[in-house]
Amino acid sequence: MISLVIPAYNEAGNIEALVQEALDLMPADLLGEVIVVDDCSTDDSVARLLALGAPRLRVLRHASNSGQSASVRNGVAAARYPLIATLDGDGQNPPGDIPALVAAYDPEGPQLVGGVREKRRDTWSKRAASRLANGLRRRILNDDCPDTGCGLKVFERDRHLALPFFHGQHRYLPALFRAYGATTAYVPIGDRARRHGASKYTNWKRGLQGVPDLMGVRWLVMRARVARFEEAR
Repeated sequence: MISLVIPAYNEAGNIEALVQEALDLMPADLLGEVIVVDDCSTDDSVARLLALGAPRLRVLRHASNSGQSASVRNGVAAARYPLIATLDGDGQNPPGDIPALVAAYDPEGPQLVGGVREKRRDTWSKRAASRLANGLRRRILNDDCPDTGCGLKVFERDRHLALPFFHGQHRYLPALFRAYGATTAYVPIGDRARRHGASKYTNWKRGLQGVPDLMGVRWLVMRARVARFEEAR
């Protein structure tokens, strides 16, 4: 069983349809709960979610806008199951692809499985910026991740909560998991056009945030140590 964690901010028109799709498509013996973490939306996202009346749906709401990484972390901390799947709230990643990522997961490794978006529906400028950013990040962090920006990931709850937390952490989970002793794998997934609203990120905004974050994560990766131990008898 998994907990599906979905961070969302002003996604009315997308988030309730995405949650319903996940509940309809995913096997009942796989999906234990859906946790939507609303990042203090100013639209009626929460009201629309509560109107679904779904027994496996839990809605958490931030008291102030805190960012996507905080939304993911709080959703993971609240989860009732040891295996987590994450999904962006804009509906661009199909929840029907989650079972394929779960099938690739193994407690012995890989402990994080990420999606790789095929035939992306974003604008040409976003696709080009993403290719550039992915190439730069892979060169600096050596994380072997082809698409760290994909929100669809499956990973172990306890490993995630043990990682150092910072604003922007969700973009670097593969590198951080590897730095702290986990292995990773990647599975092709679909990508869809956004139905409602607009992206909360621009290429310029991502670039401004990304440079200091990348340098900070490089420092964390270089300084990370995993000391294995056993009790002396």
